[in-house]
Formats: sequence, C-alpha cells, structure tokens
Amino acid sequence: MTGKNQLSLEFPHRPYMGREDFIVSSCNAEAFAAVDRWPEWPFFALCVYGPENCGKTHLTHIFSDKVSVLTHYPYQIPRIEAGKITLELPPLLFERHRCLVVENLNEEINEEAMFHLYNLYRNEGGSILFTSRRAPARLDIRLPDLRSRLNIIPSIEISEPDDELLSALIIKLFMDRQITVSLDIVNYILVNMQRSFAYAEKLVNEIDNISLAYKRAVSVAIVKEAIAALNNNPQGELF
Repeated sequence: MTGKNQLSLEFPHRPYMGREDFIVSSCNAEAFAAVDRWPEWPFFALCVYGPENCGKTHLTHIFSDKVSVLTHYPYQIPRIEAGKITLELPPLLFERHRCLVVENLNEEINEEAMFHLYNLYRNEGGSILFTSRRAPARLDIRLPDLRSRLNIIPSIEISEPDDELLSALIIKLFMDRQITVSLDIVNYILVNMQRSFAYAEKLVNEIDNISLAYKRAVSVAIVKEAIAALNNNPQGELF
C-alpha cells in the first residue's frame, strides 16, 4: 500500500501540563491568576468556566501541583467528574483529600450529593476547584439550597482565543506531539481555521494523522487536506 492508504498507527501523546507550559493571554490571564493565588483564595472554592479545550484541565494540573508542593502531599489530588459524585462520596473524599478538583459542573449531577460535598469542604476548611462550560449561576439547578451556594462561588470565564493565543496554542499542540512546524505553516493555519480551542485541537490531531499516513513532514498541502476533512469538504475550499 502507498500514500494515505497505508496504516497509520496513532501513538498516545502526553500534553505538557506544567505551570510553565500554560500560555497566558488576555482571554485566560484572570483565570490563571485566580487559580495560582491558592491558598490565598478569598473563598474556599473557585470555578473556572469556558469552552471545550480552553485550558481548564491544564489549570487543574497547575492547582494540583501547587497543592502538592505547598502541603508536601505526595500524590496528585483527585479530579472527579461532577456527575460521578454520589451521596456516599463526600466524607470518603474529605477523609483523604483536603483539596479537590470537580470537573464539568453541569445540571446532570446528584444535587443532594453536591450539596453535601460543598458544605463539608466549606465548613471543614477544604478547597475545591470547579470547572464548567458555563458559570454556576447560569446552571439550571433545581435544589434551592445548592443553587444559592453555587451562585456565590467566585467564577471566572476563559473566553475564545485571540490570534496571539491561537498561534502559541497551535505551536504547543504540535510540540506535544514532538512535531516542529515552520511559522509559515502556523500562519497559514491561523488564516484558514475556525477560531476556537476545540477546533485547534482537532485540526492539529488531523494534520498529525495525515502526516503519519503519508510519512511526510507537515506541509501546506497536508494542512489543506486536514481542513477539508474537518469541514467534510472534499474540494478543500478554505473558509
């Protein structure tokens, strides 16, 4: 087999998630500073919210690393999906972990369990970093006591990226895959891509897959093919 018909083996890559790897820009500087302010938070909890792939998970790693360093805790603090928190879980979590990350806060949660988790960590001096697609105050929470408590959590939005951040993000996404690309390639991608974190992630992944299949370095032609594939546009027309 030749060309793209060859089997492309996808090897897992590990994104760099250190504090020094986080790309600070106008759209995320406030969120970065707020997370990094722990343990001097004004409240026991903080929520960072924004679109898919905007860096929320990266911030949870930064938070976890800082907790480990300052408390000499030898393990990563737990990161738990909000929808997986049950009534039995809060006391078990607090017994072992005074700090916690709760990811993807949304309406599809056990509200009573979340209410108990919130009260336990607040009353006993714990810390929780929440992440969400939307601000907690905008979630349709039915339990009044939980809704009122979530509404007072300091919440900071990460907005969609500007060109400066997108450029740096694209370079980082390639570096995470040990791929070096020229600035001409990066600029070409910027001109022709959709302006979102999620699209940048999907596009770099598609470029990587096509490059591996062809066994060629990343080129404008490969970028065009990747954009066409994501747009489901066989003509390869640009935006």
